[in-house]
Amino acid sequence: MTSNIILPEKINRLIGRAMGDYKMLADGDHVLVAVSGGIDSLVLAAVLNSWRHKAPIDYSVRAIYLDMGFAPADAALVTNQLNRLGIPLLTEKLTIPEVRKKQENCCYVCARKRRNKLFDIAREKNFSKLAMGHHKDDIIETFFINLMYSGNLSTMVPSQQLFDGKLTVIRPLACLEKNQIIDLGQQLKLRAVTSCPLAGNSKRKAIRKLLDNIYGQDKKIKASIFAALGNVRREYLL
Repeated sequence: MTSNIILPEKINRLIGRAMGDYKMLADGDHVLVAVSGGIDSLVLAAVLNSWRHKAPIDYSVRAIYLDMGFAPADAALVTNQLNRLGIPLLTEKLTIPEVRKKQENCCYVCARKRRNKLFDIAREKNFSKLAMGHHKDDIIETFFINLMYSGNLSTMVPSQQLFDGKLTVIRPLACLEKNQIIDLGQQLKLRAVTSCPLAGNSKRKAIRKLLDNIYGQDKKIKASIFAALGNVRREYLL
């Protein structure tokens, strides 16, 4: 597959909006793309690598895959797809005992340890940006998870500076919905590689089911919720 892909006009516009509005990339950036094996992160890697050919700036792209050891063939499947895209890949092994033992709250522990590992690798190897494949649905779901289970109003943001600005987490797919990413993945002939033993058994799944029921009542609700996350009236909060 050529690394220079042609994106559908609407998809291209939404990705461009996220990148431009949140100033995600700058000339000379070294971008580390967190690839979990899911379709979101694979599409993100393909998009960022392709975007280099038309961007008015020069930046590099490299992918990172944390091998959890759930299925030995996963790393090879991820590697083969990134090779086809022409994207160099780092692979790091990471064992999380809580997940293997299916301990209570292990999903939270896993997410935190994976995130911290990515931060450590990005800083050790002098990457200026860490790109993650979270999209509009992830951002909305995270807001409701935090609201209902943690008692706070917060979510993932499209661009976030960390460690005194030495590393910035970016989410270029922030304006895309999950179904748009799935369609793009099919167009690019990408195959999701997921083997988490607890996949589909989480608070996120419960929130997603709840939101799907709400969205079914009015197609405009999702867009309204997403807009509300950037239109906070603090004077009307406790």
